[in-house]
Amino acid sequence: MKIKEDIKAVEKEIIEWRRALHKIPEVGLELPKTAEYVAKQLDEMGIEFKEGVGGYGIVGLIEGKKDGKTIALRADMDALAIEEETGLPFASGNGNMHACGHDAHTAMLLGAARVLQENREKLNGNIKLIFQPAEEGPGGAKPMIEEGAMENPTVDAVLGLHIGSISKDIKNGVVGISYGNLMACLDRFLITVKGEGCHGAYPELGKDPVAMTGQLITALQTIVSRNIKATEPAVLTIGSLNGGRAYNIIPDTVSIEGTVRATNQEVRELIARRIEEITSSICKGMGGDYELEYTFGYPPLVNDKDFTEEFVKTVESIVSKEEIIELSTPVMGGEDMAYFLQEVPGTFFFLGSAKSVNGEFYPHHNAKFDLDESVFWKGAALLAQGAIDWLDKE
Repeated sequence: MKIKEDIKAVEKEIIEWRRALHKIPEVGLELPKTAEYVAKQLDEMGIEFKEGVGGYGIVGLIEGKKDGKTIALRADMDALAIEEETGLPFASGNGNMHACGHDAHTAMLLGAARVLQENREKLNGNIKLIFQPAEEGPGGAKPMIEEGAMENPTVDAVLGLHIGSISKDIKNGVVGISYGNLMACLDRFLITVKGEGCHGAYPELGKDPVAMTGQLITALQTIVSRNIKATEPAVLTIGSLNGGRAYNIIPDTVSIEGTVRATNQEVRELIARRIEEITSSICKGMGGDYELEYTFGYPPLVNDKDFTEEFVKTVESIVSKEEIIELSTPVMGGEDMAYFLQEVPGTFFFLGSAKSVNGEFYPHHNAKFDLDESVFWKGAALLAQGAIDWLDKE
């Protein structure tokens, strides 16, 4: 099979699919138009698929040899609630925007699917196509897994990618590889500090939750600086602080909300435990109380070393060695591809693709974010060839 050449032959269609999807961005789990568009393309390709998996998720199946194993290729489909400002002729007009490249992920997987379906009789096993909603939240991978996306036939390995300007080191067309911990968990905490309100001139008559919160904010920052090994990536950020309505009134409560990022599950659990211990000690020690909501979100994303080593051989057959870089440090963003990688061995890789708007380059989740469409064929080829090579090896 000449996958690289076959993918380049459908490059125009991949770009057209991406532009069509870019016009109809939808958010979260509710992706009726997006799912309908993907289903239409799969139907025209003659690919068997199931809709409504974990909401608007779609699972396609390309059957090769009956006694072979099964590898899954995953793409996320959702967008963000951002008003687009790119000025593109195919820009969204519905108040949402594909500002993270998921439209390209979906289009590249459709391109891989087209070529794989045309070569299905040569496949040494099966290939599942997982089109997932809600990666940006509340999370679509876990519901799809719970509703059988990895079964019938049972998936033995998984492969996925993320496009865009993930790192300054990953230039356009460059493939970023990690042999282990690649991305962080995505956790949230909400602390309600409980005191007893009173007149600001007579603080001794109450229990000041603002004073407690001040101590708490400082103390929480010592978790990463004093409880975590310095070489272990971890972040604790407080992004929201609310309390009080007047300058001369001590309120009853103050709330603080933040996020925790860690690439190691044990570190993640340690941070969660220390947040509880520190919050309890400070609030109760100052005469108050608290409520803590800690939400364990997406887990750390960890690539399988053996799978990745074999996949790098695939990458070398598609791009030059100069276009491959190893990511020696993890990215502190989160990705629910992590759930699939908890189920079976696999890898998640990055593909550089950034396009300027009026001479400026903009990051993910920006209203002017755009992609270099000339690299899309690489992503599709890597997915297709990666699946073929893994099945041949198995």
